[in-house]
Amino acid sequence: MQVKKQVLSDTQIKLTVIADQAFIDSVKTVVLRRMGSKDVKLPGFRAGKAPLNLIEKNVDANILQKEFLEEAINRMYATAVKSENLRPIDQPKIDLKKFVPFTTVEFEAELVIIGEVKLANYKNIKKTLKPVGVTAKEIDDVINSIKKSQATRNEVTRASKDGDEVVIDFVGKDEKGQPVSGAEGRDYPLVIGSNTFIPDFEPEMIGLKGGASKTFTIKFPKDYGAVSLQNKKVSFSVDVKKVQELVEPIVDDTFAAKIGPFKTVNEMRADIKRHLKAEKQGQAERLLKNEIVQEIVNKSSVAIPDVIIDGQADQAEQAFKNNLIQRGQTWQEYLKSEKLTEEEYRKRERPIAKQNVKTSLILTEIAKLEEVTVTEEEISEQIQLLKQKYTDKAMQAELDKPENQRDIEGRLMADKTVNKLLAYATK
Repeated sequence: MQVKKQVLSDTQIKLTVIADQAFIDSVKTVVLRRMGSKDVKLPGFRAGKAPLNLIEKNVDANILQKEFLEEAINRMYATAVKSENLRPIDQPKIDLKKFVPFTTVEFEAELVIIGEVKLANYKNIKKTLKPVGVTAKEIDDVINSIKKSQATRNEVTRASKDGDEVVIDFVGKDEKGQPVSGAEGRDYPLVIGSNTFIPDFEPEMIGLKGGASKTFTIKFPKDYGAVSLQNKKVSFSVDVKKVQELVEPIVDDTFAAKIGPFKTVNEMRADIKRHLKAEKQGQAERLLKNEIVQEIVNKSSVAIPDVIIDGQADQAEQAFKNNLIQRGQTWQEYLKSEKLTEEEYRKRERPIAKQNVKTSLILTEIAKLEEVTVTEEEISEQIQLLKQKYTDKAMQAELDKPENQRDIEGRLMADKTVNKLLAYATK
């Protein structure tokens, strides 16, 4: 079989493929055998066992040529793509140039491909994983947090002050007097000064007694987590159910034994230090991995068809829209708050989609060179871990779908590949 390649662009190729007689004969044999087993019944012969010349005489010549041509082109195309080491991303455009039944087959195929990946010398990239430390203050902060969670709550009749817990009902309304979704609660325990609630809300609780009510207006920050509330003025009506003084426990050996398998405060502090160090080490490792991958990606090149980038951008946009819905905001409200048109949003996000696709392709190429593999057992183990995390039946059913299992396999492959890159960089 002859294959001629013409490069039309970095991501577009034209192949001219010509079959030789041996190939034609082999395909004709396959097709006749298939037709003989299902379409032809000859006296004295079991299905598919009749001589090929008899089968050919007893089948429709037009159907034979049609099935032969389809089989031949499919096989020729697959062989040509493999021999030229191409990565097509869609069905090719086939143009049959010559066909003489069972002697000549020639066609042209135009196909969109992922271009050649030119990798940086990733084994020569060197980085240092800096050691991490844990300060006494960081350990004290953890202990203080535990103390607050273990505090005794004593209801008091005095006015509230910083550090007290107030149990409140509250409702927020917009400038039109309409209730604001996500800005209401009942029997909500709020520690004044904890900085865990809406900015500027907690100071308004100082000086109130149980049974008191108060109305005040707050402007939400521009970067507030709930997008629908960003920059919004909300009027809150608050009823204080009770004020509680928090009495924190003394940090001693008894306290240590209560919160864990520790005999002394020193054992507790040592355990906290180990956990903090492991957490910091993991974060430092993740940051270094990202740094290594980005350096390799920036120093590598690959021609990416627009259709792949567009697909990635569309997928990311849909995921973002779904996230907005969960946060109580429509797509149009988001665009308005950001002063963007849909076209401007997509123009802004497209470079991110392109970078993500490039990163994925480069990691895939490295995985192939490094012969990274993922076993069925590893995939199954990861699915079971996810099922333990997501107990919703619908989510568990999603995890069993083949496409999601392929996604899990891809993630595991990427993780293994990045771990190899980290090993090369830090050895």
